[in-house]
Amino acid sequence: MNADTLADIEEIKQLKARYFRLMDTKQWDEWADLFTDDLDTWFEDTSNSTHGRDEFVGSVRAILADAVTIHHGHMPEIEVTGPNTARGIWAMFDYVKFGNPQRPLEMKGYGHYHEQYRKGPDGRWRINSLRLHRLRVDRM
Repeated sequence: MNADTLADIEEIKQLKARYFRLMDTKQWDEWADLFTDDLDTWFEDTSNSTHGRDEFVGSVRAILADAVTIHHGHMPEIEVTGPNTARGIWAMFDYVKFGNPQRPLEMKGYGHYHEQYRKGPDGRWRINSLRLHRLRVDRM
């Protein structure tokens, strides 16, 4: 593996680290900048899908507005597939506590993110496709 490929992989790891931190701290404008305009998403546990960055960010922002979240990504498998494309799989854990007193819900989730990345003309990697497959959800 050459130095450029290793640098791309490290940049994608940093991208995903920002994804988790910015979502958990609800920095939505900065979080939105991590995605391509034509982002595609699908969450297998709910069969929810979105098309486009604005739809995805708006949806997640509304769902998590009153929630406390903790997201972790582990053991990335990243493959650079072209000069401006890559894909990755991340083991994940998340904790979500919704704040609605009429509908209290806490959950822990375990699974994998399956993602595709694209490097833009500005030289920055962004998430182009995101699919979340949960293996287990514990509701508390």
